[in-house]
Amino acid sequence: MPYHEFECSKCIPERKKHAVIKGPGEDLTSALPQGYLSTIPGSISERGCAYCGAKHVIGTPMKDVIHLSHGPIGCTYDTWQTKRYISDNDNFQIKNTFATDMKEKHIIFGAEKLLKQTIIEAFKAFPAIKRMSIYQTCASALIGDDINAIAAEVMEEMPEVDIFVCNSPGFAGPSQSGGHHKINIAWLNQKVGTVEPKITSPYVINYVGEYNIQGDQHVMMDYFKRMGIQVLSTFTGNGSYDELRGMHRAHLNVLECARSAEYICNELKKRYGIPRLDIDAFGFTTLAEGLRKIGMFFGIEDRAQAIIDEETARWKPELDWYKERLRGKKVCLWPGGSKLWHWANVVHEEFGVDVVSVYTKFGHQGDMEKGISRCQEGALAIDDPNELEGLEAMDMLKPDIIFTGKRPGEVAKKVRVPYLNAHAYHNGPWKGWEGWVRFARDIYNGIYSPIHQLALLDISKDEIPTDKGFETQRMLSDRDLSEDITASTVLHQYSGKYDCLAELSGKTYPRFETDLAHAV
Repeated sequence: MPYHEFECSKCIPERKKHAVIKGPGEDLTSALPQGYLSTIPGSISERGCAYCGAKHVIGTPMKDVIHLSHGPIGCTYDTWQTKRYISDNDNFQIKNTFATDMKEKHIIFGAEKLLKQTIIEAFKAFPAIKRMSIYQTCASALIGDDINAIAAEVMEEMPEVDIFVCNSPGFAGPSQSGGHHKINIAWLNQKVGTVEPKITSPYVINYVGEYNIQGDQHVMMDYFKRMGIQVLSTFTGNGSYDELRGMHRAHLNVLECARSAEYICNELKKRYGIPRLDIDAFGFTTLAEGLRKIGMFFGIEDRAQAIIDEETARWKPELDWYKERLRGKKVCLWPGGSKLWHWANVVHEEFGVDVVSVYTKFGHQGDMEKGISRCQEGALAIDDPNELEGLEAMDMLKPDIIFTGKRPGEVAKKVRVPYLNAHAYHNGPWKGWEGWVRFARDIYNGIYSPIHQLALLDISKDEIPTDKGFETQRMLSDRDLSEDITASTVLHQYSGKYDCLAELSGKTYPRFETDLAHAV
């Protein structure tokens, strides 16, 4: 395994142990970089903080809640609208964000009076919303404002409202992952068990670690409803505050993003005996396996298999159309969190692309272990890379596309590498069978865009060709394919609608007689 030392980081020798190249036949004992450590001074990390992990990743997707940051305005602004956490209540939580807007004078004299005033103003401004989450920042934590006491005071004066407090300042962990842990446990300690939900099915789950990016949750809810499963709550995408207070009555916790939400699943098992089942909704084979596991748990495998057969038959020819055109393309898989290992092998197996690099910004060693074990030999694995290391890696690997966040993605565009937004998607949802084909289509569009081909020219030194005529994506992607593939009447491009969620809103679902007999 050689550790990989970046030229730009030779002045920080500690960084050498944070990047490895996976060699032939190597296991995790020799191909694992150090990870989830405090950022090394001087490396200029692009990590998010623990406050961001609590509010932005997990808290904000709750739909019927006033999300209030107790701190400077910049904290709440930085965690607002950068992910497409859509909801079915007109996206209230995306359209609105709230902050106490602490100033220097509050650091000196305290800001508890300001906090109470802001809470009351927010509830009066939006009288239909009766629930609030308050997030502590570094500033309010350092001066010791007692947010819990203020929240209790307001709830006593306004008994119709309910307030959740998350004490997760930015310095509460080495990265935003520390904030995931804090909000998981805080929600369980403060709110779970305070509402008794209505049970309407013998098969009841919490769908945990799902944040409804561009409608992912709507897609998965469709599958669950087709199986006759009641989703008690979604933690937290399109999730309702009061539904999440009733998580303790589920029969099973179905966990999607283990990096951000395994903590609450583990504690629900300890305190309430609710089992945890991990699934993966990205990819045909992995999603089919996940639905089968849920079906087996409840003894309704036949319902799961019926969905798998129907969806695979509908979408497999379209997936294979893209696979033929993406085969062998080089991908840097730089998503930051659990998608490192959700995607590491399945994008190779089902899209045909080669993963030449993986990285994580805030993942733990377990994330790196799973990602490296699933990715291909020769891949460069990096923990917490900075901008210069990312640029150096792209120059060395020459990827055709990268899957990453907006900040490193925009940097990649400057060096003529297209990117797809792995955090908020380009044209999602990407979960589900149809969603996975949409992902393949977005990769295809990114790589074969004729406009991108023009970007590969450096007008300061490259000779501008004058003999090139009109080009389309098909002309670029089909150039070296056999006629059997290009003329196939079976394989074809994505045929779904631009808005693939609209038809789900008014959909009716089967009512299984055996289930009705058990519902209470």
